[in-house]
Amino acid sequence: WCKRYLIVSGFLLLSVVSCKRDSSTGRAATQFFDLKGYFSGEAARLAKLNPEISKTAVYNKQPETQKVHIANWTNELSMFSESDINKPAWRASYDVQSSDGFVTYKAKDPDLKTQDIVIKKNGGKIRWIFIYNHVRRTLFNIMLFESKETLTYFPDSLYQVQKMQSTR
Repeated sequence: WCKRYLIVSGFLLLSVVSCKRDSSTGRAATQFFDLKGYFSGEAARLAKLNPEISKTAVYNKQPETQKVHIANWTNELSMFSESDINKPAWRASYDVQSSDGFVTYKAKDPDLKTQDIVIKKNGGKIRWIFIYNHVRRTLFNIMLFESKETLTYFPDSLYQVQKMQSTR
């Protein structure tokens, strides 16, 4: 019993020690740009501002526009946050390139949902973020479901979510 207790305790201790934390925030350290953290901050900022926005939805080529106040910005921006690629298993799954204020993350594996992220910065300030997500499910080489999302975010001016789904 004592030996088993020591083994389990040692394993738990190693698990806790191996999880790297950022001492300034208490959050797990990130390798790539922290989309989840960025959009959490944007949601809080926009909730405080409570701007009236013009929201347009297009379905089957029929647009509908309304002026609204978003009650839950965290939910509204969730598609952006859910595209975060900072998962330990994905550390080697993305190629990263930086040049002239652009940071680009490109998936090495076509089966990963988030395929591309491009971030434009100017003087450390984010000017825009572009995300491309793609999910494809097949069975015996027959496409069952495919989803493509293009997410674009310009702080203080607009955000756009384009989604196309196909099912068999």
